[in-house]
Amino acid sequence: MLPEMIEQLSPPPVPAQISWLPQTWGWALIGGILLVLVVWWAWRQWRRWQANAYRRQALAELEHRLASGEGATALAEIVRRTALAVYPRQHVANLRGTEWTDFLDRTLPSKRRDFAGPLGELLSTGPYRPVGSVDQSDLKALSQLVRSWIRDHRTNLQQETSR
Repeated sequence: MLPEMIEQLSPPPVPAQISWLPQTWGWALIGGILLVLVVWWAWRQWRRWQANAYRRQALAELEHRLASGEGATALAEIVRRTALAVYPRQHVANLRGTEWTDFLDRTLPSKRRDFAGPLGELLSTGPYRPVGSVDQSDLKALSQLVRSWIRDHRTNLQQETSR
């Protein structure tokens, strides 16, 4: 008799599904603001990645040409072409000797004067020296300096040309 009575009972009602959507407009506003911020941040990162494409290309070409044994000639040419890609031609193309090395030092974020010494002179005169006459340790140090310049140079022309 008890089992028959239990079978006659109606099942308990199932509660309504709980919505995952915010119930107040404040949460929707915060979610919208966060979405806008994330989209803005992603857009800025994409623009920065695009703007630095010349750096990636210069570093890849530098590695390729150094591996083929071009040495100081490749370093001088690639650093000059990279500078011409970023700065206006009238500010870069006519720089030679100490003016060129001073420009390279000014565009680095560090306050050191890495190009002012013998490495800067090697950058200026190395392409005109006979092949094999450049010391390999100096060439290695210069290639590291050129790599760091390509990666880290500032592109704010107003600061560089006002000096």
